[in-house]
Amino acid sequence: MRTLEPLRSLVPGDGRPLVCPYCYSRFTERHIRFRCTGRPGPEGLVCEPVEDDAIRAHLGRRERLPPVFAADGRRAHAVCPECSATTGMQVCSTCHAQLPVNFGRIRSRMIALVGARDAGKTVFMTVLIHELMNRVGSRFNASVGGSDDHTRHRFHADYETPLYERSRLLGATRRTGVTREPLVFRFTTQRRGLYGRRPQHTLLSFFDTAGEDLTTVASVEANLRYLNSADGVILLLDPLQMEGVRRLVPTGARTPSPGRVESRPLDMLGRVTDLLMSRPGAANRLIRVPIAVCLTKIDALHGELDEGSPLHRPQPSAPFFDESDSQDVHAQVRQLLHRWDGGGVDGHVGNHYRNARYFGVSALGGVPDEDNRVRGGVRPYRVADPFLWMLGQFGVIPSREGP
Repeated sequence: MRTLEPLRSLVPGDGRPLVCPYCYSRFTERHIRFRCTGRPGPEGLVCEPVEDDAIRAHLGRRERLPPVFAADGRRAHAVCPECSATTGMQVCSTCHAQLPVNFGRIRSRMIALVGARDAGKTVFMTVLIHELMNRVGSRFNASVGGSDDHTRHRFHADYETPLYERSRLLGATRRTGVTREPLVFRFTTQRRGLYGRRPQHTLLSFFDTAGEDLTTVASVEANLRYLNSADGVILLLDPLQMEGVRRLVPTGARTPSPGRVESRPLDMLGRVTDLLMSRPGAANRLIRVPIAVCLTKIDALHGELDEGSPLHRPQPSAPFFDESDSQDVHAQVRQLLHRWDGGGVDGHVGNHYRNARYFGVSALGGVPDEDNRVRGGVRPYRVADPFLWMLGQFGVIPSREGP
């Protein structure tokens, strides 16, 4: 898995590769393309909208848009060769998605959200982004928003509204072979410098995998190539897939099918690891990309936790990532893995990853009813912890020992 380290030191024209936050293709700043505005040029000529085959092929959108043309992407504006109108709309040379403002001059972080079917990835991602835009944003005095109008509309209509306003669970991520599009957000804080306070922008690209994408090594290779550009991996494991946990669940309670071999936590983790180890230069080395291993649906197992467990604590509220609290949770989850017949997961993580941390999270805070409705509203528990840990690793937010 290659990281976006080149982006951190990128200056216009240095020729280093950029990574599109939508299709994860690589290109240099010079090869950024432009889309015509579709408005009249100085002589009254107008470029008519056309169906963009690149957006359809890579992102699954069927849209009629003004044409894309090649120009020097190191410049902020270009003149359309057909109508002579000036445009500042820069797009990816591969998928033709509109690139965020100042792309290539602000830090970008690709976050791979990985989990088998029934792990609750789509709900987790929705609640995480909602928390970032609200409580976490207030905690760190940060603003979080979609990178463009398409992302803002898509997140609100397809993710946030069904869950938060209609109290309905979101459908499973579409299966292998169906084009999917990441959600790209901008996380903005202020940093004090020599000349006073100045904004610090970080682009965040979230890609939600389908459960079927992790059933075989072949499907992992074919459909999760975005992992090669990820700066961090959030791995969601359903503890109800562990035999030691299933024995604790009351008879009649809703549990995932035990017959799905592809959903077993260790098997799924192994397939992801195989892919990361196949990168050039990764042989005989621990994987360097930080991985947050999360036991989901931890609310269903609160009764099995010791009275003094750190998983009974509320999420810290200080404007920094509390490393002491996180280490306590890490130790507790590691202990639970061994108690619940998940020791193989811990052994695998320790032998393959240089920087790993365990978390216990709950996106909903309760079990949905038989109609997949969330009674009592969404009550997330520590759902932002793994993401904040990564931001601390990246230096985007402060990280320190708690009181």
